Amino acid sequence: MFIETEGTPNPATLKFLPGRDVMGAATADFASAEAAGRSPLAGALFGLPGVVRVFLGADFVAVTKGQDVTWQALKPQVLGAIMEHFIAGRPVIEGEGTDTDEDVDPADAEIVAQIKELLDTRVRPAVAGDGGDIVFRGYRDGVVRLHMQGACSGCPSSSATLKHGIENMLRHYVPEVVAVEQVAF
Repeated sequence: MFIETEGTPNPATLKFLPGRDVMGAATADFASAEAAGRSPLAGALFGLPGVVRVFLGADFVAVTKGQDVTWQALKPQVLGAIMEHFIAGRPVIEGEGTDTDEDVDPADAEIVAQIKELLDTRVRPAVAGDGGDIVFRGYRDGVVRLHMQGACSGCPSSSATLKHGIENMLRHYVPEVVAVEQVAF
């Protein structure tokens, strides 16, 4: 098994591509070992010294390290854990996720559908390319609420991406949008 690695705009995060499906259409973001209870893969990665966040994407695993460890020391351990997980045939996620909290006024259903379509077709593929994801959390009074995951969470350029990239694009295509806010999960 060959696992490719790519850098991300977040220097603390590397993207690992095992050459196979990881999550398919879904994603999972684990900000702590405690949160990773339903993922044997994330649990194994959190067992490594210095791993502080694990994001599971369609065909990649993004791992964020703490400041007290170098990629030179951690990268071979991460590669080994991912390889061992897939060779053993363990599931990536066990059970069902319940990550669907959205704050939306039912009267705004058409606007929300436009926003989600733009996010799914124009934003999420680009963000996934950088080792992360963006999740729609709500729309009220012209304000779109989004949650950044994976490499994008805590990335120095994520607020610029939200304000200058995503907000401008949404305002252009959906005139009802007046602002975009990042929300913590």
